[in-house]
Amino acid sequence: MKILVVGGGGREHALVWKLKQSPRVKEIYCAPGNAGISEIATCIHVAAEDNQGLLNFAQKEQIDLTVVGPEIPLTNGIVDLFQKEGLKIFGPSKAAAEIEGSKALAKDIMAKYNIPTARYATFEEAEEARAYVRQYGAPCVIKADGLAAGKGVIVAMDDETALAAVDIIMAERAFGKAGDRVVIEEFLQGEEVSILAFVEGETIVPMVASQDHKRVGDQDSGPNTGGMGAYAPAPVYTPELAKIVERDILYPTVKALAAEGRPYRGVLYAGLMVTPQGPKVLEFNARFGDPETQPVLGLLETDLVDIMEAILEGNLAQQSVQWKDQAAVCVVMAAKGYPGEYEKGMPISGCDQVPAGVEVFHAGTTLKDGQAVVSGGRVLGVTAVGPDISTAIEQAYQGVKAIHFEGAHYRSDIAHRALNRE
Repeated sequence: MKILVVGGGGREHALVWKLKQSPRVKEIYCAPGNAGISEIATCIHVAAEDNQGLLNFAQKEQIDLTVVGPEIPLTNGIVDLFQKEGLKIFGPSKAAAEIEGSKALAKDIMAKYNIPTARYATFEEAEEARAYVRQYGAPCVIKADGLAAGKGVIVAMDDETALAAVDIIMAERAFGKAGDRVVIEEFLQGEEVSILAFVEGETIVPMVASQDHKRVGDQDSGPNTGGMGAYAPAPVYTPELAKIVERDILYPTVKALAAEGRPYRGVLYAGLMVTPQGPKVLEFNARFGDPETQPVLGLLETDLVDIMEAILEGNLAQQSVQWKDQAAVCVVMAAKGYPGEYEKGMPISGCDQVPAGVEVFHAGTTLKDGQAVVSGGRVLGVTAVGPDISTAIEQAYQGVKAIHFEGAHYRSDIAHRALNRE
C-alpha cells in the first residue's frame, strides 16, 4: 500500500511511525512532514490545509489510503472531497468534525441529548459575555468557539481574569475568527483524562486512557499550551469509570451525531473531567490528540492499517484491537518562549543519543542544510514504553537529557498523578 499522512507535527510522526510497522505498507508520504518524519517517509511540499493540492497528489501517486492528522483539513471538508473522488481517506466528514470545529455546537448537542458536561452559555457580543461573567462570577472557563490550536481556552479563577479573557478573545481577537463567539462554562473540579476511541457508525472501540498536561509549568502552573506531555494508561480511569463513560458519554454522543445527520467515522477524542459527580465532557476532538497519540500508539499491538481499513469498510465490530500490558510516557521539549512568541532556527542535537526503546517524535522541526532545527513551539515529544509507569518516566527523561537545543524547556513532572496513585 501507498499511504499519505496529512500534517507535520508530533502526532503525525507517531502515526507515520506506527503505520510503517505494518507489513502491508510499501511507501508513506507525509504532507508537509518535518525533519524527523523525513527520516522514515517521503515529505512533500503541500500544506496540510491545501485540500485540493493533497487531492491532486493522491490521485497522481495513486495513494491507497490517506490519514488526516490535524483538525483544520477535517473541518474544511477534506474527507468529503476525497470520498467524492472515490479515494480512501481516514477521518470524519466535515459535518461530523464540527463537534470539534464549534465548541458551541458541541455544547448544544450535549445539552440536547443529556450528555454530562459543564453548565454553559454562548455569546456573540462581548458586552453580553461580560454581563454574564458579572452575574455568575469566577471561577469559570472562557473558550473561543472556533479552532485555536488548543490555546483558545482561558481558565479564570477571579472575575478580573474572566473579564480580561472576554476582551482577549472577542475585542483583541487573539485567536482571530475563532473568537467570533465565546462559550463561558462553569469551572469543573477534578482530574482530567483523555479518551480516544475508534468509531464507525455506532461501533466504538476505546483506546487505552491517557492524560495530557496542558499547563506549561510543573505542578500545572502557567498558561495553557497545546500539551506539554502525556502518559498512558491513566490510573484515574478505572474499569468502573470506563463503563460509565461508554454508557453515558461515548455511545450517546455517536448516536446523537447520527441523529443530527452527522454520522461519525474515524477517531473521536473525549476530553473528560472526573468530578465528584461523575465524568463530564470538557471538549470533543475529531481526530487523534497531540501529545496523547505518541504514548497511546506506543501501546497499540494491532496493525493500525487493519483498524483503519475495518472502519472504512464498515466492519470495526469484527476487528480485534489489542494493547500491550505496559505504560508509555511522552515528554514535550518546547522552544524558548513557548506558549508565547518563541524563537526558531536553533539546531537540535542528541536525538540519536537517546537510550534504546526511546522514540523521539519530531513536532516543530525542519531541516536546514541537512540539520534538524527548531521551527515550532512544541519541538519534540520524547516517548518511552516500559513495564510500568515509573520505568517509562525514567526512560523518557533519560532521553530528554540526551537532547540539546538552545532555550529548550520541558516539564519535569509528567505522569506525576499516576505516580501519586501508585
